[in-house]
Amino acid sequence: MTIRIVIADDHKVVRRGLRTFLELDPELVVVGEAADGAEAVRLAQQLQPDIVLMDLLMPVMDGIAATATIRRELPETEVLALTSVLEDASVVGAVRAGAIGYLLKDTEADALCRAIKAAVEGQVQLTPQAAARLMQVVSADVCPQPLTERETDVLRLLAQGQANKQIARSLCIAEKTVKVHVSNILGKLGVQSRTQATLYAIRIGLVSPGLVEQPE
Repeated sequence: MTIRIVIADDHKVVRRGLRTFLELDPELVVVGEAADGAEAVRLAQQLQPDIVLMDLLMPVMDGIAATATIRRELPETEVLALTSVLEDASVVGAVRAGAIGYLLKDTEADALCRAIKAAVEGQVQLTPQAAARLMQVVSADVCPQPLTERETDVLRLLAQGQANKQIARSLCIAEKTVKVHVSNILGKLGVQSRTQATLYAIRIGLVSPGLVEQPE
């Protein structure tokens, strides 16, 4: 399977560099480049990529607003924040907007390729620094609807970094059923992304923080 990527960054040299090394991987293809958040939204709507690599500090529309729009309008397209900024407001804003992960631009090329592939499969991708900051502020006051036993099982495996196919195999259920459970879990928890659900699972002690999938 070829993974279709849109790169959103206001620096042309960054976009060109990312395209060059990502396309060395035969499983990855860059189908579009955006210089600001508004253009990222337009390209995502037009091209419907598998994933958008999203810088956060961009003109016209910032990456957080663009992420929220893309996730709302194109739920099948994942957004992976790729930024040089590590501030609480940026990390929390990106995750609340629906980003499946938060990586820094100093991430090694091979690790970024692995993170993209894992994110497309539904695995949460957080740098250790971002995970630590999120744990301090995430949904401390949330009182979600109770989950069923099966939903709790799905959440536990999701929070361990398993993709939908792996969860389906582990629980001996159909992948489509897993997707329904994940949708129900997000709705009951009142969150927008698997990342937020993972952090909730850590917060309530369902899984250990060390089990969150992190790029090497």
